[in-house]
Amino acid sequence: MNDFAQLYGRPSEGEWAAPGRVNLIGEHTDYNLGFVLPIALPQTVRAQAARSGDGQLRLWSAQGRELVALRVDDLAPGSVPGWAGYPAGVVWALREAGHPVGGADLRLDSDVPSGAGLSSSAALECVVAAAYNDLYGLGLSAAELAVLAQRAENAFVGVPCGIMDQMASMCCRPGAALFLDSRDLTMRQVPVDLAGAGLALLVLDTRVKHDLGDGAYAALRAGCERAAALLGLPALRSLQPSGLADALAQLPPELVPLVRHVVTENARVEAAVARLDAGDPAALGPILTAGHASLRDDYRVSCPETDLAVEAAVAAGAHGARMTGGGFGGSVIALVDADAAGHVAAEVTAAFRAAGYAEPRTLTAVPAEGARRLR
Repeated sequence: MNDFAQLYGRPSEGEWAAPGRVNLIGEHTDYNLGFVLPIALPQTVRAQAARSGDGQLRLWSAQGRELVALRVDDLAPGSVPGWAGYPAGVVWALREAGHPVGGADLRLDSDVPSGAGLSSSAALECVVAAAYNDLYGLGLSAAELAVLAQRAENAFVGVPCGIMDQMASMCCRPGAALFLDSRDLTMRQVPVDLAGAGLALLVLDTRVKHDLGDGAYAALRAGCERAAALLGLPALRSLQPSGLADALAQLPPELVPLVRHVVTENARVEAAVARLDAGDPAALGPILTAGHASLRDDYRVSCPETDLAVEAAVAAGAHGARMTGGGFGGSVIALVDADAAGHVAAEVTAAFRAAGYAEPRTLTAVPAEGARRLR
């Protein structure tokens, strides 16, 4: 990333990075104020940046190879289409919250796969938030920046996501999973030593692209909020497993599977944390597979490609597997013996080839660092 001066005719004031994430367990629970357990990926969005004195926000992406110029005074929800809406939304959210920020020139680059369910959009938001925090001396905490980044995605871009992706990108630590309570944002770093247990976490990108702004995600969230209201609860997080059967009997049939997923998924997160605290990461396997069955059968956000990846990985010897991310395509994670990773990946690839699907991309997830300044 040495082209900032070529783009803008002056040196940058610094360089920042923010990672994508993989969620071990806890899907579609964050906007229900429940538990999640993500790790940060080594793959990041990186930004070189410098303040501008002319009220302009200039954004250049190495992936899109285009320069977008915007006036910060003109930023308004829905006014910036495409990828530029995410960084522009962060600047808008900062200003809306009363922070005295102006324009900036940014050069962006990324190796987080886009559309793979690995939170490339949250990484983009968070790297801009981290850069602005330092450039303008705001002194905001990582969690405060995550909340503002979520605000950008919700109100400016129009995706009603929960807080997990932004908190993971801002707050994760190497060698640990972030056990996050989405209700009050309390968190704990839970050690994850997969290599020490002879394990690896494969990420299988199905190459089926999802678009969470197409209404399906919003409809799921609305269904959960309707169910909570009918049950007289502030959020489905408040419903405990012991009360699930009675609650389901009070709901219309179309809401029953949504509620069942959220309540059982919260319980799966707590079970996963207990296994990790006990030093038994291999025991996560059945929890992952059960989580996928719930996402497939109750929440109905899987697809034939993710279902096949899970089935093929488990058949090839994975301890467990599930889709990760919001769904409608994206990636599958598989917990495997480290020495069997190549075999499992090859078996999933063969299954995809036999089904006539595009060959999946494979990477290994290692719990990495959250957003930080590089220089």
